[in-house]
Amino acid sequence: MTSKVPVLVTGGAGYIGSHAVLALKDARWPVAVIDNLITGFRFAVPDDVPFYQGDIEDHELLARIFTEQGTRAIMHFAGSVVVPESVADPLKYYDNNTAKTRALIAAAVSAGVPHFIFSSTAATYGNPETSPVAEDAPQRPINPYGWSKLMTERMLSDVSAVHPLNHCALRYFNVAGADPQERSGQSTEGATHLIKVAVEAALSKRSHVSVFGTDYETPDGTGVRDYIHVSDLAAAHVLALEALMADPGHSMTMNCGYGHGFSVLEVLDAVDRVTNGSIERRMESRRSGDPGSLVSDNARIRATLPWEPRYDNIEEIVTHALAWESRLSHMCAKA
Repeated sequence: MTSKVPVLVTGGAGYIGSHAVLALKDARWPVAVIDNLITGFRFAVPDDVPFYQGDIEDHELLARIFTEQGTRAIMHFAGSVVVPESVADPLKYYDNNTAKTRALIAAAVSAGVPHFIFSSTAATYGNPETSPVAEDAPQRPINPYGWSKLMTERMLSDVSAVHPLNHCALRYFNVAGADPQERSGQSTEGATHLIKVAVEAALSKRSHVSVFGTDYETPDGTGVRDYIHVSDLAAAHVLALEALMADPGHSMTMNCGYGHGFSVLEVLDAVDRVTNGSIERRMESRRSGDPGSLVSDNARIRATLPWEPRYDNIEEIVTHALAWESRLSHMCAKA
């Protein structure tokens, strides 16, 4: 059995990072968090988890954290994630996602931290020629977000070749849902992720849901995505860390998705079924940088890790997202 070493979660006050913290805690791993709280929330980090407010490019702070916590592994979630924003402000993404990650990797190498798990993305594939898309498909990003993540994959590969640091790059598809125990969820205001937007509309926090593009080469003309529950994704990170520790000379790249997709209209139909309501849908033109269909081939992760998704059900994903959105409303009302 793998010994449980101290893990530093960057961006651990954010959406996916906070769920990774919960997965590590639930499995009794020692865990600490660094987050600058620009998009993260202090309430998302459990009170008994050491928390450092700061930036991942702060070499002195990282060195202190590594020493104080005895850090032996990093799960890296800190960064910017909105595709349209990356098109409008590419320098922000090359700074937050690439330059700052370079500083984090340098600090890890300097301190001798041996394991690194990177939050990558299916956006590195761009508009794939085949679907589902496997890890060896050509990586041709069509937006700065995808490029910024692909550059980090390249950095990690090069660094692992010459330093005692093995890594796992997990390429996420569309992350959705919330912790089934309502301990965390997606809390960002103005979020662009479809299921988050849709449950906000179902709770009258938005007047409608915009459907961006109805002329894609998909069954109903709207974009198709592979939606993975955030708790299943967090579980994959813990298993990936165990695999890295078991084989220190080996690095991995794996898709994280369920291997099937839903269109925008199918997701909205699922929200309507769960809420027994009807969300107003407004058809709009395509957004720049959005592929028509993006679905994972998840054979590699299923063959490599003992990963058994628990929440591969679109209505369950919506139900958990809706429960968290309702909880957020109550939290805001009390504040």
